[in-house]
Order: sequence, then C-alpha cells, then structure tokens
Amino acid sequence: MTRRLTRASGLLATAALSLTSFLALGTSPAEAGVAVPCEAIPDNDPNLINLLDINDFHGRIDSNTVAFAATIEQLRAASGEANTAFVGSGDLVGASVFASAVQEDQPTIDVLNALEMDAASVGNHEFDKGTADLTDRIDPAADWTYLAANVYDSAGTPILPEYEILDINGFSVGVIGAVTQETPSLTGELGNITFGDPVDAVNRVAAQLSDGDPTNGEADVIVANYHEGGALTGDATLDQQTSGSPVFNKIVNQTAATVDAIFTGHTHQKYVYDGAIPGLPGQTRPILQTGSYGENIGQVQLTVDRTSNDVLTYCAQNVARLSTVTDAQLAMPRVAAVKQITDAAIAYAAEVGNEPIGSVTDDITTAFTGGSYTGDGSTYVGGTRDDRASESTLGNLVANSLVESLSTRGATIGVVNPGGLRSELYYAGDTSSNPANTDGVVTYAEANAVLPFVNNLWTVSVTGAQFKQILEEQWQLDANGAVPSRPFLKLGLSDNVTYTYDPAAPQGSHITSVTIDGAPLDPAASYTIGTFSFLAQGGDNFHTFAESTNVQDSGLIDRDAWISYLQQNSPVSPNYAKGAVAVDQLPTTITAGDALNFTAYGFDLTSLGSPLNTDGVVLLDGEQIGTFTIVDGAGPGGVRGAVITSTIPAGTQAGPATLQLVATQSGTTVTIPITVEAAPAPPSTTAPPTTAPPTTPGTTAPGTTAPGTTAPAGSASGNGGKSGGPLAKTGADTKGPLVTAAALLIAGAGCLVAGRRRRD
Repeated sequence: MTRRLTRASGLLATAALSLTSFLALGTSPAEAGVAVPCEAIPDNDPNLINLLDINDFHGRIDSNTVAFAATIEQLRAASGEANTAFVGSGDLVGASVFASAVQEDQPTIDVLNALEMDAASVGNHEFDKGTADLTDRIDPAADWTYLAANVYDSAGTPILPEYEILDINGFSVGVIGAVTQETPSLTGELGNITFGDPVDAVNRVAAQLSDGDPTNGEADVIVANYHEGGALTGDATLDQQTSGSPVFNKIVNQTAATVDAIFTGHTHQKYVYDGAIPGLPGQTRPILQTGSYGENIGQVQLTVDRTSNDVLTYCAQNVARLSTVTDAQLAMPRVAAVKQITDAAIAYAAEVGNEPIGSVTDDITTAFTGGSYTGDGSTYVGGTRDDRASESTLGNLVANSLVESLSTRGATIGVVNPGGLRSELYYAGDTSSNPANTDGVVTYAEANAVLPFVNNLWTVSVTGAQFKQILEEQWQLDANGAVPSRPFLKLGLSDNVTYTYDPAAPQGSHITSVTIDGAPLDPAASYTIGTFSFLAQGGDNFHTFAESTNVQDSGLIDRDAWISYLQQNSPVSPNYAKGAVAVDQLPTTITAGDALNFTAYGFDLTSLGSPLNTDGVVLLDGEQIGTFTIVDGAGPGGVRGAVITSTIPAGTQAGPATLQLVATQSGTTVTIPITVEAAPAPPSTTAPPTTAPPTTPGTTAPGTTAPGTTAPAGSASGNGGKSGGPLAKTGADTKGPLVTAAALLIAGAGCLVAGRRRRD
C-alpha cells in the first residue's frame, strides 16, 4: 500500500492538522510492521533502516564520553554505515557538566559533530541563554540539523527547519522534530516566539511529506523526534503512562498514522513501548526514550518493503553504554576523535575547576529513587538521583544559601526548583585527576555542577496567601490548565519553612498549614523570597511568582553566590529533617482533656544518608505530651506513618497553641497551629435537697410506713414493694385521732415543699 496523502490546499505552515482532519482527507496510512526482537532482524537485511537516538545528553563530557561514542560506533558498524542514521531528541546541550559548561558546551557540539549526528529536535535547554544564542551560536556550530516544527516567529514561520530528509539505505527518511510546549515556562527570555502543540506540528509536516508533491518534500519513511515524553519509568505500562499524562497520551494516540517510529525525551525516563497506531486496530509502532546523559543508546530497526514503503518488521531497544572500551574500539576514527576532544576539554576544565572551595561532612544530594534504608544505622543508600517529586537535603541547603546570600536585600525565605539541581555534593573524593580532591573536599567544578544555569538571583515580595498558592503549584498545571508531563515538582525551601499537606485533596486545596519561623503563615502579611530569576518569572509552572511585587535583580550570579556560601560555611553538613509532611484529618480545634486522633506520614527523606525514622515525641507549646511510633502500613494506602493519639492535658489554657511532632532520628518536625477549647466544667458534687412527695389523706407515701406500723419482712418499702396496696393489719385502730394527726403532719409537709419551690 502506498503512503500518500493529499495536502489541503492553502495550508499554512502554522496550521495545526489533527488526525481526524487528515483521515477526512482520505489518508491511507501505511500498514504496520510486526514487532520482533532485534536479534530477529539480520544486520545484513537488504531493506534495513537502523536508527540510533539519544535524548537529554546535557553536555556529558566526562570519563564516560568515550564509551558513549564507542557504543554508537559499535551499533553503527554492526548494521552498516549506509543503513544507519544518528538522531537526537533535544537537550543535547545545557545543564551540562563543568567540562562542557565552562566552554559554553562547545566540547559537546564538537563530540556530536565527530560522531556525525544527522538531525535532532531542539529541547528546552537549547534555549537556556535565549533564542538568539540558539540560532546565532549553537545551531551554526552544529553540523547536524536542529529541528523545531512547532516553534514560530511573530510572522508564524518556524524559526528552524521542521524536518530533514535523510537517505538511509536508499530510502528517503523524513525526521520531524518538535519540542515541549512548556518551553516558555522552563527557560529564560525567548523574545517574540511562540510554541505550538508538538503533535499538531508533527502531523502537519507528516501530511506534507506524504502528500505526493515532491516540491514540498516527500519521504518513504517518517520518524518523529519529540522533546516531550512520559513521566513514568519503563516499569509502568503504556496505559499507565498515557493515563497519567495528557501530553504523552496525545503523542501516543494522536501522532499521525503515517509516522513509523516515535522517539521521545525531556522527562529523563527509560522505556520502550509498542504503541497502537491510530485508526489501525491491532497494529503498533515503536515508542522509545533512553533515559538521559548518554547512559543508553536508543535503537529502532525497521525493515521496509521497497515497492510499497510499508514497514514489514521492526524492533526497538535501549542499549546500555559500554562499561569498557577496547583498543579496537579506540582505533575507530570517530571514537578516536571523540577521545581527543574529551581529553582536551577535561584538561582545560581541570585547570579552572580543580581548586577546592569548601568541604562537606557527608553526602548532600538530590532525592533518589530505587534505593533502600539499608546503610549504617538504617540510612538511605543506592538508587538513582534526580527525583524531582521529592524533598532533598541538597534542595533545602541551596534554599538556605539563597537566604544568606540575599539577606541584606531582605530575603527571609529561600525557594529552589528541583530541576535546577543538576549534580550532587559527594563526600567521597576523587584523586584520579586531582590530588587535592580528597574525601569531603568540594571543588569549584563540583560546586558549579550543582547550579550550572548561570541564573541571576532575585528577591520578590509575596503575600502569605500567594506563598501558600506557590506551594499549591507544586501540583502542576500549565498555562492552559492542563497537567504537564511532570505532574508534581517539590520545591526546596529554607529551613525556617515547614508545612503540612493532604496529597489526596482537590487541586488547589492540598496545603493544610504553613509555618514560617515557628509562627503560622499570615495570609495578609508580606514575605520576601530569594530565588533564581528563572523561578521568579514563573518558571516551571509556578505561575504565582509572576504576580510578585518589589521584584529586584541582585546582580549576583547563582554559581558565584553558591560558591561563596560554601566557602564561608564549610564544613557543610546535611540536614535530614523534612520540611513538609502529609497529615490525614488535620486537627484544627481540640478540647482540653480530649485525645488526638490523626495520621502523619512521609517523615523520611530519600537523599543519600538520610535515616529511617521510627519514633518521635508530641509537643504542645514546647512541652511533651506524648510519643508516637512510625510503622509500615499506618498511613493511607498502607504507606509508612504514625497514628497520633496523645491527650491534650485537661488543664491546658484555652486559645491558640502549637502542636508539634518531632521525629527522633532525623529531627523532622511537623508544626500544626491549633486552637484549644476549655474543658467543660465538672458536675456539682453537692446533692440537691429531697422531700417526700405529697400524699392524700388515708394513704402513705410509697416506700414508707404509716406511723405506728412495721413493714413486712423482706420488703424494700412499707407496701411489700407495690405502691398503693392495702395497709397491713396490726390489730391497732388507726382511725380517729391518730389519722387526723397524721393528715395534719402530711399537709404541713406539703406546705413546706410548696414554699420551697416558689423560692427556687
């Protein structure tokens, strides 16, 4: 079946063409190939297209760069030069390690040039230093073609090529590039350009490349390189990925059926999926992301019918970077060139970056995933760095440094976006290339690697209500109100800020209490925040920052202020106390004498070295009133937590009070402002006066005996326990004077009772 599509006449370059619109135009998508293991496709297949891809390389010029190059060359050699293309899915530069960053990523560009990269979509980090830096410096220096089908200038014209046609084994392969639409919220000043929907842009160009008109480009096979992707790891199913991200769902389910393979990036996840082709039930195509930093090479192999251009079979896999490089691989021309570039870059960086500038007593890191609390003293070890959804020792330390660096400008709160932290401060030294880099030493290069973006430090003023809203925006929504590919970003905060939250609450209602410097947040008060220029302008979808007042650029560069902080405060130690803890059924008012009954969970950090909390104390206005134990299964859904059941002392004075939960092992402190109500007054201990009820003449009151009589044995009252019964016979005549006297006595008692009642 021929892949042809009639293009709508007069279609503008900026028009978005959806899947439904080009089905209406009579599209006949290619028949899908059969997914097979890569071992099942012979390297010498005469109809082979071998695609190698990387994403989010981020200028990794280090001891692994040569092995990265050797992995690519090994895969290229196995399938043949003529059958192979090397492509990228964005963020090849930016947020780079020191050896690349110190030369504005020129070493990375040189390495990818040496490896003869063919084409790549831009990523948001290609825009880190502005649009002009991309178009006037980075793009001209790159021998490959940077692609951006969804980035337009003020006239609606794409600022870079939308696609590149590659000749691979005699096939015309169209590579289309698009970048996340979130880019304006993820980088600095961009000028007068706009970012359209990436899927709509890819579909528009795919329609153009398959419309039968050779004057606007034609392709036998089409590949989409998106700098956008799924937020979950490869352990997640494709349904889990798409249900959790509307953006990725659209990539998977609405990218045109004429696209034969999809490479993704941006989220630093590693996955390979066979995605259903829209409109072709039961047929699939490969969807892949490699993780990041050149740790894997994505490989998609297609066998294609030369008459119909249909994909016959395909395979997709992530090939791990080689751990060692052989002499034979070092002799490969491209690998040898990469080694020469890398060695020179590292040597230059060593001259600049080997100077010790501070020290640490233990690892201070971002949050990790996949580790465990199996280190000495049940501390966290292992796993993978850069869990942006979790609090970290490094994020909070950098936030503290912002307060100190900007204190003379009034900053009292430091706020850090997790994506700004690009490396760790490890305690273990590395003397292989620098004898001065012993245990605990922090070098200039290591400090720079933590904050490589060269942001200015700003101060802004917000109300307490706005600050609470900023914390709410950790549960992310983009400018259009949609959930982005990273649905949650945990801010790093200075140590003087703590808060409680309910993760299950509706959007906008997660934050349940905030404490600053030990006092409850005042919604009407003004607070001065020190942060990065990127975040202060509403970056990373923290939109409320853009509503700040008294915005001041300090003129300080984040790297310089950070290094100065480490120099002045070394040795620096990690603080393992979390600032944010989840609380289920948060108490706000409680009566003195009553017991608390709520659950707190999420006491533990996952930065390296963080202790596992097991117990703690409950404080009311600084005085201990109880203890708690943290166990598995205590929190909602079986998570680890503590049920708090301490009793508020009965004599506690009514009014505002501060309830605190302090974990023993880490010092994590949950601060909850509450109101104590006075205990109810105890009942009176004096019995009220009692009198016999009035009776009628000739009778006795129940439970009594008439004068001169005796109750029968075994009875509780004078009538055998039955009121109103006949009097017992005693042989004495009770009529006459005695009856009259008794009646007078009873009548007198009745007068007394009536008199007392009237006085009450």
